[in-house]
Amino acid sequence: MNRKLIVDAIIGLNLGEIYGKYRVYSKTSENLNEKVDFKEIPYECKWRYNLPYKDLIYRMFFYPQILKKHIRTRADITHIFSQEETYLLNRLKFDSPKVATCLDLIPLIFKDNSRIPMNTWFMKYSIKGMRNADKIISISEHTKNDLIKYIKIPSNKIETVYLGVDKQYKRLSTGEVDNIKKKYQLGEKFILYLGSEQPRKNFTLLLKSFHKLKTRHGLEGIKLVKVGRPQLPESQRNTTFDLIDQLKIRKNVIFIDYVPEEDLPALYNASDLFVFPSLYEGFGLPVLEAMACGVPVITSNSSSLPEVVGDAGIMVDPYDVDGLAGEMYKVWTDEDLKEDLRKRGTDRAKMFSWERTADKTFNIYKEVLGE
Repeated sequence: MNRKLIVDAIIGLNLGEIYGKYRVYSKTSENLNEKVDFKEIPYECKWRYNLPYKDLIYRMFFYPQILKKHIRTRADITHIFSQEETYLLNRLKFDSPKVATCLDLIPLIFKDNSRIPMNTWFMKYSIKGMRNADKIISISEHTKNDLIKYIKIPSNKIETVYLGVDKQYKRLSTGEVDNIKKKYQLGEKFILYLGSEQPRKNFTLLLKSFHKLKTRHGLEGIKLVKVGRPQLPESQRNTTFDLIDQLKIRKNVIFIDYVPEEDLPALYNASDLFVFPSLYEGFGLPVLEAMACGVPVITSNSSSLPEVVGDAGIMVDPYDVDGLAGEMYKVWTDEDLKEDLRKRGTDRAKMFSWERTADKTFNIYKEVLGE
């Protein structure tokens, strides 16, 4: 192929984020810059009116009109970078072949994440549109299997393309680690968790296991650092704090709601152990980032996480409080095990790169074009 492919990239609502579909799009386009001419078509809901379901109304009726004006009739491919936007395949006719990326099916599988009936309806509507794509990219084999199981998508229509890890996630110098500890007023040794407090993230199990680690195994000086916005209503978050008080670990749990991305590699490096007991992940980037930084990892044996971790981390039953506490104790007290996990983790992380993600995506573009 001697010319650049022309791809209309549909991103959806611009939230100013760097994760999820925005990360997948930015890294794919960055690494295919010489082969593909991407045109990003996001939108911003700038209504001043405080209407019920404001964003949903805008997405359903106004965003399609924006797309009509900006989609290039000469585009080779239309790539929708999230299952949240595949509803557009029900509402618009695209002249070019259609590729859709599915990050996960969380609203369909975890009802706690879709309590609002209108959101459940919208997810089902988007799934209907996903069936109209010429090719679906799943970010893990587990997500691919979910597409087959829950939506009945034929296997040959889905291609798994793993995500990558950014180059800044690596082992850092002692000085950089010391600086980040001072910035966030962190102690010498701590366990790190990165994520929200949504039920599927299983943070309450981690709190209970952390309590057992302290009381049953006598590790009194240990801290748990939780990084990430709660993504919960205040009433539900109060339940989390009530649990912390019941367990009498308030002084040992540190909450940092927001950390700029440039600080994350140093935070990973500063931790002694990364624990991620999530019940369901479409991929699980934090686990990969932690391994790339040389941090021992304990995670769940569920959903896509075993695909990411392989034999480079410890996997546990995400419902077993005692089991998680026991594994944390082993890693915390066994320096040989800790060093072995560090080495295996950094080696494993080298298997995932955004360059590889982009190359596989480009091959899918060529496939749907019959080249």
